[in-house]
Amino acid sequence: MKHGPRPAAYDILFEPVKIGPVTARNRFYQVPHCNGMGYRDPTALATMRGIKAEGGWAVVCTEQVEMHYSSDITPFIELRLWDDRDIPALARMAEKIHEHGALAGIELAYNGMNGPNLYSREVPMGPAHLPVATFSYDPVQARRMDKTDIANLRAWHLTAVRRAQKAGFDLIYVYAAHALGFLHHFLSRRYNDRTDEYGGSLENRVRLLREITEETKAAVGDVCAVPIRISVDELLGEGGLERAEVEDMIGLLADLPDLWDVTLAGWENDSRTSRFAEEGAQEPFISGIRRLTNKPVVGVGRYTSVDRMAALVRKGVLDLIGAARPSIADPFLPKKLQEGRIEDIRECIGCNICVSGDFTQSPLRCTQNPTMGEEWRKGWHPERIRARESEKPVLIIGGGPAGLEAAHALGKRGYDVALAEAGTELGGRVTREAKLPGLAAWARVRDYRLLQLHKLPNVQTYLASRLCTAEVLEFGYPRIVIATGAKWRRDGVGHQHTSPLPIAPRAVVVTPDDIMDGAYPAGTRVLVWDDDHYYMGGVMAEALAAKGYAVTYATPASEASTWTRNTMEQHFIQKRLLEAGVEIIVSHTLTAIAPDHAVLDCVFTGRQKVLEIDAVLPVTARLPEEMLLHELRAADLAATGIESVTAIGDALAPATIAHAVYAGRRYAEELDATPLPPDTLPFRREITELL
Repeated sequence: MKHGPRPAAYDILFEPVKIGPVTARNRFYQVPHCNGMGYRDPTALATMRGIKAEGGWAVVCTEQVEMHYSSDITPFIELRLWDDRDIPALARMAEKIHEHGALAGIELAYNGMNGPNLYSREVPMGPAHLPVATFSYDPVQARRMDKTDIANLRAWHLTAVRRAQKAGFDLIYVYAAHALGFLHHFLSRRYNDRTDEYGGSLENRVRLLREITEETKAAVGDVCAVPIRISVDELLGEGGLERAEVEDMIGLLADLPDLWDVTLAGWENDSRTSRFAEEGAQEPFISGIRRLTNKPVVGVGRYTSVDRMAALVRKGVLDLIGAARPSIADPFLPKKLQEGRIEDIRECIGCNICVSGDFTQSPLRCTQNPTMGEEWRKGWHPERIRARESEKPVLIIGGGPAGLEAAHALGKRGYDVALAEAGTELGGRVTREAKLPGLAAWARVRDYRLLQLHKLPNVQTYLASRLCTAEVLEFGYPRIVIATGAKWRRDGVGHQHTSPLPIAPRAVVVTPDDIMDGAYPAGTRVLVWDDDHYYMGGVMAEALAAKGYAVTYATPASEASTWTRNTMEQHFIQKRLLEAGVEIIVSHTLTAIAPDHAVLDCVFTGRQKVLEIDAVLPVTARLPEEMLLHELRAADLAATGIESVTAIGDALAPATIAHAVYAGRRYAEELDATPLPPDTLPFRREITELL
C-alpha cells in the first residue's frame, strides 16, 4: 500500500542530535530497560535490541549492566560486565545495534543498597548502615562504605567503562536514578546520613557523581558520549529527593555530562500503568530541566501521540523522545512515522506485562507485540512474516484478541481468511474490559488489529455470526481455528477451591461477565472475593464502589491483587480501593455463600468470619468456551474436507491478553510449517559453557 509523506510538523523529530562526540540520527531514543533475558539469553537479547535499531530508533540502550560482582541483584536477570569474559555477549549486542545505523548505549550499574548479593554472597555496600532497599524485603543489610571502599568503587567503575568501550558502545552511562543504584543513594538524604565530604550538603552528596562522571569522560575521550541518568523526584516530599533539590544538583554539574536522562524514582513511579497515569505524567517534573544545561535532555512519558512528541521538542522540554514501553509495543515506531504510516503504529497500552518479565525472570513479552522476546528464539519479526505455503483458506471462529491476531498475521501471509464473530462488535474480552475503570487504553489491542484487517482484502469479517457445528462442517474450510474465549466461573473454583463452593439456592452470585454486561446485583452490600490475584478483582471492587455499593474485597492472599506486584501497581490498586471506601480483608478464603451472608475462613487459623451481604462476586477461574471445539472434533471431519480444528488463546486455556495475542501469532507462524518431532524444543536457547 502506498503511503503519503509524513506531515512536515513531524520533521523536527528526524533532526540529528549531537550527543558529545557522537550524533543520533533522529530524536527517537530507546532508554535503558530490563527484559528478563540478560546474561542468560544474550543472543536473544542482542537480536531484540537490533530489531529496534532496524525500526529506526537512533539510540538503543541496554538494561542495567552489573559492573562488579560485589553488587548483584539476583533473582533479577540483567546483563553483567564482571570481567573480560562478559565482553563478547555485550559486543554482540552493540554489533546488532550498529548493523542498522543506531548508537549503542550501556547503563553501567552498581546497585549497592539495592543489591542483596544473593548470588555472590558479598556484603552489600552503601552510604549508610541500612537494610537493602529491594522489592522483596530481603533480610540483608548493607554496610557503610569507608574511603577505601569509595576509592575501590571508583576504580571498578572505570574498569567497567573501559570494558564497555572495548565492547563497542557509543554511550556509556553514569547511572544515578530510580533509587536503584549507589549514586542515587549518595544523592538522597533518605539514604545518605554521612558527615564526611560525601554527605550532608548538596555539594557533598553530588561529589561522588561528579568524580565518577569526570573519570568516565577522561577515560573515553572523544570516542564515547557520557550521559547521566538521574531521578528528579522521589515523590516522597521532604523525606526524599525533591525536584528543586535535584535541579540544583543538575545546575552544579550542568554541562559536565554529554546528555541528561531524567526520570522519576522509584521505577514504579517512572513506569506507572495506564490505569494510574496518563501519557506524559512525568512532564511536570522534567519541564524546566533543559534551561539548566546546554546539553541535550531525554525523558520518558509512555508517549504514543506523535503530535505531543513534536510539541515537547518545539517547546524545548526535551531534545530526544525517550521510550521503553512504546519501543517494546512497536520497535518500528520511528520508521513508520518516517514513512508517513502513523496509522500502522502499535500503541503501547501501558499494562506493564513487559515489566512482569523482569520480575518473573522470564523473557520479555508484550500485549501489543507478540513477537517481543521471540525475535531470535523463534525467528519472529514484528513487521515481516513469511508468505503462505498453501492456498487452503482458514476459518477463525471468534473475534477476540487471539482471533484478531491470527486473522491479521494469516492475512499478511496471504491466506484467505474468514473471521466469524458471534457478537455485533469485534475485540472480545478486550472490548469488554476496556470499558472498566482505568482500562480504556487496552482497547488499542483491538483498534490496531481492526485497522490492519481493513487493509487486507483476503480477510473477510462476519459479525453476528454464531456458528453451529453443522454450519462449520457445511462451509468446508480445511482449517478451523476456535478462538471463542472463556467465561468467568460462578462456582468459586480457582486457586483455593478445586471443587465448587456450597452456594445456597437463593444466594445471589454475579461474575465479572455479568458486571461487564451491565447486570449489577440488587441490594447494596457486595463481597468481591478475589482468588485470581491479577487486576480483575480490584477493578470489579472499584467499579461496584463507583456505583454506590458498600463493597468488601476479600482475598486469601496477604494483599489486594497480589500478582500485580509484577506490574508494579499493587500498591496503587490497594490505595485506590481504600480511598474508594472498599473494606479489604486479607488472608481469608470464601467457604460458603448464603442468601444474606457469606462465610470467610482465615487461611492460617481457620477462624470464621461471617459477613452480611446481598451478593457475592467471585473472581476466581474461567472456563473455555469449548463446546464447538468438542463437537467438531467428534464429527467425521474427513468427510467434510476439514484437516484441522485448533483451539487458541482463552478457548484453549484462559490466561492474560498477552497470552491470547501470542497464541494468535503462533498459530499463524506455524501454519504449514514442517512439524517438529515431539521431543524437539520449539525455540532456540543458549547453553552455558562448561569449564
